[in-house]
Amino acid sequence: MIKDIEFPRVEGLSIAIVRKINELQAIEWYAYLLNTTNEILENILIASRGYGVVNDIQQNTSVLRHHIEKLEGKEYALIELIDPQIFHLNNEFWVSYFVNNKMFDKKFVFVPDIIIESNLTNIPILNEKGILHN
Repeated sequence: MIKDIEFPRVEGLSIAIVRKINELQAIEWYAYLLNTTNEILENILIASRGYGVVNDIQQNTSVLRHHIEKLEGKEYALIELIDPQIFHLNNEFWVSYFVNNKMFDKKFVFVPDIIIESNLTNIPILNEKGILHN
């Protein structure tokens, strides 16, 4: 029965969308997974997608799937490069992982137009500016 399934609370996990300037002086946006706990995350699966309704038309991106074998405590990992042309959509990252053989999962959704320059803040673990979602 579903009432018998334990759904542990996810804490200490974040997604950051970070703005970087490449060697050609062009702006690029990256998504990172941040582990701010002391625990080791294992067998991490991430599904990312964009979706939303614009001018009464449903828009969806392809679903991208990523796997990270292990992420140590107080560490981060690059997920993907993000195209700014989808910032007008909901940008979803669904993360599943194991800690001590116990499964956790959490969905992070960056709402439309939240990923903009004026919303950038310092993200200490990355030593970069970006948008942080806990």
